[in-house]
Amino acid sequence: MSFEHEKELVGRRAAELVEDGQVIGVGSGTTISYFIKYLGERCRNEGLKILAVPSSYQSYFELIKAGVALTTLDEHNILDLTIDGADEADEELNLIKGGGGALTQEKIIGTYTKKLIILIDSSKLVKKLGRSPIPVEVLPKALSPVYKKIELLGGKPEVRMAKRKLGPVITDNGNFILDCKFEELNDLEDLNIKIKMLPGVVETGLFIGLTDKILVGKEGSVIEKVKQRARPDLNR
Repeated sequence: MSFEHEKELVGRRAAELVEDGQVIGVGSGTTISYFIKYLGERCRNEGLKILAVPSSYQSYFELIKAGVALTTLDEHNILDLTIDGADEADEELNLIKGGGGALTQEKIIGTYTKKLIILIDSSKLVKKLGRSPIPVEVLPKALSPVYKKIELLGGKPEVRMAKRKLGPVITDNGNFILDCKFEELNDLEDLNIKIKMLPGVVETGLFIGLTDKILVGKEGSVIEKVKQRARPDLNR
């Protein structure tokens, strides 16, 4: 079975989890496109009434096309559920995200939510994070010093270049992305803190301790991986 079919399987399953009246966060990426497709079908066929907060222009336009009503975090500070994808996920449900460039908004909706569910195909599940580089969103004026500081932390950063235009990728926030490869990721929290503390860094693609459930498409079925987490009281 192809990875593309696995993506479709988990996208369909995730759409079945959304309940009437919920306000949900919607991530970005190819797997999320399937989720949006089937979510739109439920809205049309079942009269499902929900509101969605998109994490990127990609999901914004796809949600509109699917007929899903939109809202913002200004209107709803705490989401009932967030559905997103990932570049990598380990057995502890930690993630590397940001391959699509929307890591900052994705971390926002993945934090201000009651539950975060991640959708991946079987190729994305790893024993240890690090196969993919860690995306880091950086203010343009700070690119050079942040680049050098990440090198001092043991990383090998590369400015992400656009494929269908000249020059670097520009995020929805108007920033650059450094894709940072590390030989070993032994202390995720420590590395995440050190990178985020660098002036000019907006956000990292390390998602640590945020995920409640992962749906993995594998061999024609969907496997659930759950982690009981003591989420902070978001109403305080």
